Amino acid sequence: MTTVSAPPATVRLLLFAIYRELAGGRGELEVAIPPGADVAAALAAARARVPAFSRLPERPAVAVNRVYADLDTPLADGDELALLPPVAGG
Repeated sequence: MTTVSAPPATVRLLLFAIYRELAGGRGELEVAIPPGADVAAALAAARARVPAFSRLPERPAVAVNRVYADLDTPLADGDELALLPPVAGG
């Protein structure tokens, strides 16, 4: 009996402001994650892929499919994960 594992899911990581700069000017990346992974796993995959992402905050503001989300929010294949830069005001 052969066990078939599920293929990895792919999420689209959207990058703005400083995060785009850290990615060499790219506004988005595709990140492969295991099925059932959460936002934290996708960020770990992004950090592994883009060395400059080691400078990301431990808990950056994110949105999944245009809704603010936590790091434990589960992701599905095709989801859009946006890294939201810090906002300064005065």
